[in-house]
Amino acid sequence: MNFTKMHGLGNDFIIVSREACLPSNAADLAVKLCDRNFGIGADGLVFILPSINASFQMRIINSDGTEAEQCGNAIRCVAKYIYDHQMVDSEELTIETIGAGVQKVQVTAQDGVAKLVRVDMGEPNLDGLQIPTLVDATPVLNESIVVANQEFHFTAVSMGNPHCVIFVDDAITFDLAYWGPLVETHPVFPKKVNAEFATVRSRDYVDMRVWERGAGPTLACGTGACATLVASVLNGLTDRTATVALKGGELLIEWNEADNHVYMTGPAEIVFTGSLNL
Repeated sequence: MNFTKMHGLGNDFIIVSREACLPSNAADLAVKLCDRNFGIGADGLVFILPSINASFQMRIINSDGTEAEQCGNAIRCVAKYIYDHQMVDSEELTIETIGAGVQKVQVTAQDGVAKLVRVDMGEPNLDGLQIPTLVDATPVLNESIVVANQEFHFTAVSMGNPHCVIFVDDAITFDLAYWGPLVETHPVFPKKVNAEFATVRSRDYVDMRVWERGAGPTLACGTGACATLVASVLNGLTDRTATVALKGGELLIEWNEADNHVYMTGPAEIVFTGSLNL
């Protein structure tokens, strides 16, 4: 099996293409290959597959073997892979995901290589029961949650996958390793949740740290950055376009008022290529 190791702001993936369908042992492969001591090491295993609805389909298996509905950093990596390998003849393409449907992607290229990728992440879902949470409200805004005897307030957003955005005094020094897994598995989130801890620095700049469902702490999360911008706007804290600064770097996020879609722009990088005998 040939693979390419890629990352989007440090959120890293093993990219596999040329497969006809998702392998039946995809979950076991992800656990084995994503192990950072005994495998290649990654936050997830991503398959680029054929699609009848889009240019290609993307399937993402987290490092714990669970499947993610969507991933903003992974879709940028997939778009760069497709473009750099000349699998399309245009800087515009579409990628199908299981959670967010078909998404439009715009590549900015230089000398035949994708440098930036802008993704139409679609409309945020703010229906509490659909996200899903156990809160029957639209939106779920500044909702109280008690975790280990500590009260937080969260705003819930789905970007094809569930997110819980909590505003804290300092996201950079926040104890992510302690609070992240407790929020992820809180009973109010029946399918678990991606937990974002954010600090608004100005109307157009937000610091954020993320604990990803099924992967743990990652250097970046594209859907999480989108959810954070949406939550910041809903809480009156930022404008509709802002830079979201993650541990691995910055993403430009826009929640367009005209079409209600969220747009994400950022880089993707190839680390190395290789092959495995499985």
